[in-house]
Amino acid sequence: MKKKHIALLAALACTLLSAGQGLAAGTGSTPAELDADTVEYDMTTGVITATDNVLMKQGETRIAGQKAVYNSKTQQGTVTGGVIAVRGDMRVTCQEVISDGQEHMKAIGGVHGTENDRSFTGEQVDYFPQQNDYVLMEQGGIVSNQDGTFTAARMEGWMKDDHYIGTGSAHLVSPARNMEAGGDRMEYFGQDQGRVVSEGNAWAVQDNNTMRSNRITIYLAKDGQTKVQ
Repeated sequence: MKKKHIALLAALACTLLSAGQGLAAGTGSTPAELDADTVEYDMTTGVITATDNVLMKQGETRIAGQKAVYNSKTQQGTVTGGVIAVRGDMRVTCQEVISDGQEHMKAIGGVHGTENDRSFTGEQVDYFPQQNDYVLMEQGGIVSNQDGTFTAARMEGWMKDDHYIGTGSAHLVSPARNMEAGGDRMEYFGQDQGRVVSEGNAWAVQDNNTMRSNRITIYLAKDGQTKVQ
């Protein structure tokens, strides 16, 4: 079927993409576009269904996938099938995105997100764009930046603050500092005077020197050196 440009549904697409009420955060007054091979709208249920080559655009927000379903009454929506979501500097790829209409998006299936020099990877990621780009990876994840790579069985963090907490087999590798550390729980602070706090079976290795303690604090100097307490 020839691809349709759904101009008459611009108001509905705007609702679909409006801030806090759709699949991504945008500005409700900004014109929106919904493109797909097929679009169905049930005025009784309020459900919009777009299938095949779906692309939604509003302002700096773009979401692409193979199928999108949105309920204008409950303000809940999903996009499935090779999803690519872009908002400003944030780019997320996965198999499914679910929005509950409360500035909360859940990405499922091979999730990978990037923002400038930061990235995160996990099987499931909850993303709250209005909370300093807060991400929660209950099933474990990987967070990386120019300083190194941080992994844990459970990960949460505030990407704008460069602040992350890993619980369960937490592990940090920083090739730039020739340093590696781990513990049951690890908290990473990347801004200002960066530091890493490792607790519970904590350990750290740098230049073949190994330290072990119940709690280790590593101060990350901007010159690449480290100081441990």
